[in-house]
Amino acid sequence: MKIILITPAAKLAKNGNRTTAIRWARILRKLGHQVRVDVEWDGRPADMMVAIHAWRSAQSALQFRERYPKRPLIVLLAGTDIYRFQKSHPKKTYRCMEIADGLACLHGQVYRSIPAEFTSKLHVVHQSASPLSIARKPSVRHFDICVVGHLREEKDPLRTAMAVRNLPPDSKIRVIHLGKAHSADWADKAKKEMARNPRYQWLGEVPGWRVRREFVKTHLMVSSSIMEGGANVISEAVAAGVPIIASDIEGAKGLLGDSYDGYYPVKDTQALGALLVRAEVDSSFLKRLEQQCAAKLSKFTLERESAEWRVLLDAVL
Repeated sequence: MKIILITPAAKLAKNGNRTTAIRWARILRKLGHQVRVDVEWDGRPADMMVAIHAWRSAQSALQFRERYPKRPLIVLLAGTDIYRFQKSHPKKTYRCMEIADGLACLHGQVYRSIPAEFTSKLHVVHQSASPLSIARKPSVRHFDICVVGHLREEKDPLRTAMAVRNLPPDSKIRVIHLGKAHSADWADKAKKEMARNPRYQWLGEVPGWRVRREFVKTHLMVSSSIMEGGANVISEAVAAGVPIIASDIEGAKGLLGDSYDGYYPVKDTQALGALLVRAEVDSSFLKRLEQQCAAKLSKFTLERESAEWRVLLDAVL
């Protein structure tokens, strides 16, 4: 088929929507389809549309459905669709979900947060990630903790920095933050945090290879989001063998499971700090997190993601 894949993320963006679009296009091509990726549909003929983001890509999805009422339309429910826009902009978001033949999602608990009428066409497509090409060698001089995520409200991006502000002097904890500031205000906040907090380093937006290099030497990763559709960085950390501490949101639990031991309450700075200190001083706790993450590795292989795409395509064709 000729497939048009719509993503609200610009061509050179390094955010989750663009990363997902690039990987999905590659998978669909390997399944034998022709795929064109764009930010908006320009009206060129296509046999099927895959629209990333129900609210942001609604116009393209609606136009495609009006032009081709019988051709398959798949819509990916992003985290902001599930946890924000279906509440703030229900008419537009629900209309996009209604006209879709299939709804894709990125973690296994999305069904809990959308209207029951849409769950029958919901399909989980776990995001894949590749293992590291070299063995991990965590830093000895520091107990490094990485935060991989852009600086914007949904990510609660400075929570980890705040959690390590007042640690005992003998702690080796250091936070390395990789991610683009989505506004000058966020950049200013990060710079001010570095000035007051010697344990925090913000490196800004970096290429994927730099993230993977950080995974080699880091002791663990923190995912501090207040909402996630299914963070690709979690699958990347699992594939790299990096243990994770995460806010206890559906987007994390849907990937790591309800019984995972590395959760803290959303925005709870004190609880996060306590977990970070425990990970530093209690090697058995850190090892348990590593083992629990390793047990989820089969969820995040390219083979599984491709197989889940085949199931989704079979359902809408």
